[in-house]
Amino acid sequence: MSREMTGAKMVVEALKEQGVDTIFGYPGGAVLPIYDEIFQQNDIRHILVRHEQAAVHMAEGYARSTGRPGVVLVTSGPGATNAVTGLTDALMDSIPIVVLSGQVATFMIGTDGFQEADTVGITRACTKHNYLLKEPDALAKTLHEAFHVATHGRPGPVLIDIPKDVQFASGTYTGRDEIAPRYQPKVKGDNAAIEALVGLMEKAERPIFYTGGGVINSGPRASQLLRELVEASGFPITSTLMGLGAYPASGKHWLGMLGMHGLYEANMAMHDCDLMICIGARFDDRITGRTDAFSPGSTKVHIDIDASSINKIIRVDLPIIGDVATVLEEALAIWTARGRKTARAELAGWWRQIAAWKRSDCLSYQGSDKVIKPQYALQRLEALTKGHDRYITTEVGQHQMWAAQFLGFEDPNRWMTSGGLGTMGYGFPASIGVQIAHPESLVINVAGEASWLMNMQELGTAMQFRTPVKQFILNNERLGMVRQWQELLHGERYSQSWSEALPDFVKLAEAFGAKGIQCSDPSKLDDAIMEMIEHDGPVVFDCLVEKHENCFPMIPSGKAHNEMLLAAEAAAFVEGGALV
Repeated sequence: MSREMTGAKMVVEALKEQGVDTIFGYPGGAVLPIYDEIFQQNDIRHILVRHEQAAVHMAEGYARSTGRPGVVLVTSGPGATNAVTGLTDALMDSIPIVVLSGQVATFMIGTDGFQEADTVGITRACTKHNYLLKEPDALAKTLHEAFHVATHGRPGPVLIDIPKDVQFASGTYTGRDEIAPRYQPKVKGDNAAIEALVGLMEKAERPIFYTGGGVINSGPRASQLLRELVEASGFPITSTLMGLGAYPASGKHWLGMLGMHGLYEANMAMHDCDLMICIGARFDDRITGRTDAFSPGSTKVHIDIDASSINKIIRVDLPIIGDVATVLEEALAIWTARGRKTARAELAGWWRQIAAWKRSDCLSYQGSDKVIKPQYALQRLEALTKGHDRYITTEVGQHQMWAAQFLGFEDPNRWMTSGGLGTMGYGFPASIGVQIAHPESLVINVAGEASWLMNMQELGTAMQFRTPVKQFILNNERLGMVRQWQELLHGERYSQSWSEALPDFVKLAEAFGAKGIQCSDPSKLDDAIMEMIEHDGPVVFDCLVEKHENCFPMIPSGKAHNEMLLAAEAAAFVEGGALV
C-alpha cells in the first residue's frame, strides 16, 4: 500500500523490498540522509570500503557468485567518479549491479557546487541505464525499475543519482508490485530458427559449442541444459574466460578455454569446425584473433539475449535472439522429438582429430626444483583446494591466464574475473564481495603483485568485517603480461614494466593485522598453501615465482587461431623476427 515517507527512507524500504541484504559503500555529505536511515535499521548490512572503485568490484563479486544484483552507495562528485571504473567493468562483463549516488541539491545542479559532478553524463556510456531523480514521488518506482533493468535481458549496471534535497523531501512510496516494468526484453527464441539449428546439428561433421558468460548469467538452469545438450550430442565444447564453469572442467567433451591464451585443441577446433554454435558469447577480440580468418569454413549460429551483439563483430548464418536457458530448453526438446540424430561416424573422426591436437600438451612447461614456476604454483593450489567449497577471483595479467588454464571449475558462479575491461585491482575487492555472500566458503584471489597493489587498502575492509579471504600473489616483481609483450613484440625493450619499490607483503599484511606468508622454495610450497587455507582470517601469500616466465599458448597479434605460438616455438619465433 502507498504511504508517505522521506526520500532517504524510500531508498532503504525499496532495497528491503528487493531482497537486498548487503550494501557496499562509503559515506559523504550528499548521502548522509540515506546513511542515517541505514543506521536505524538492521535488515541490510553495510560494508564500509576504503575506496569507491573497490565498492563496485565487491558488488560485482557478490553478484557474480550469487546471481543476485550487487548494490553500491557512494556520495557525489569524487565518490561517483571513483565508481566509474567498476561501472565500466560491470557493463563489459554483463554484471547486474545497482549504484546509488548522492548529488548536490536540485537547485544547485549546474552551479559547480562543492562535490558536484555531472554523474549522469559521466556514466551514460558505462551503464546499462541511469537516472537523475528530481521528485521524491518518483524515487521508489525508479529504484524498483532499476533492479528490473539490471537483472533482465543482458544484465548490467544501473545508476540512480539522487540529489540531497530529494532525500530529505517527503513523497509517496510505491511498492514493487504496484509498477508494471516498461523494459521487457525478448526471452523466447524464434521457433523456426531453433528448428534450423537442430537441422544443422543433425548434419554437422565437425561441430563445436562456443559458450560464454551469457550461459552463467541466464541462471543455473541454462548451465544444466547446456550440459544435457553436450552429453546427449557428443559435441565438443569450449568457453570464453567469462564462461568457465558452465560446463565442468572434468567433463569428457571439454576442450578448455579458447582465445589468445586458450588451449591449442580448443583454438584449432574452432578454426577447423564446420558448425560453430555460439551460446551467450560476443565474439570479442581476445577470442576471434583476426576476424577475417576466424573459423573460416563454419556455419555460424549465435544465441544471445542481446540483439545488438548479433552480427556486431562476426557475421553469423543463423541468429537466435532470446534467453539462453529458454532457447536451449526448446532446442533440446525439438532435437529429442526428432530422434537426437547426429553424424556419428564423422563425429568420431572429428574427435580423433581433436585427440591428435591434444597430444601437443600445450600447457607443458619446464619445471624447476630451485624456483617456483607460476604454473606449478597454480597446479598445487588446484590440487590442494579443489575438494573445498571454493570460489576463485583474479586480478588481471599473466596470473589470470594461468589461473584460467590450470584451475578447474565444475560449476558456474565459482570464477570471478575481469574479462572485457581487464581491470587491474578487481580481484581483491571482488574476493571480499564473494566472501561476504559466502561466509563459510574458501575464497581465494589469484593475483599479481602489481595488480594487487592497486586496491591493497581493502585489507582494512577485510579485517574490519572479518572476511577470511586468501590473497595468493604470484610475485614476479614485473608487470608480467606487459613484460611478455615487450619481449615478443618490442625487441625486448622493457619500458617501465617493473617496480623498484615493492613492499614486504608479509609486513604489509601484519600492519593491517592480517597473516602474511612468503614462499620461494618449491619443496615448501604445499605446506605454505595449507597454512594459508587453514588460517581462519585474511591471508596475504607472497609466492615468489620465476620472474621471466611467459604465458603460452598465445595467439600473436594479427594471427589466426591455427597460428598459435607454443612455448617450445617462442625462442625461434622471436629470433626469426616474426614478432619484432
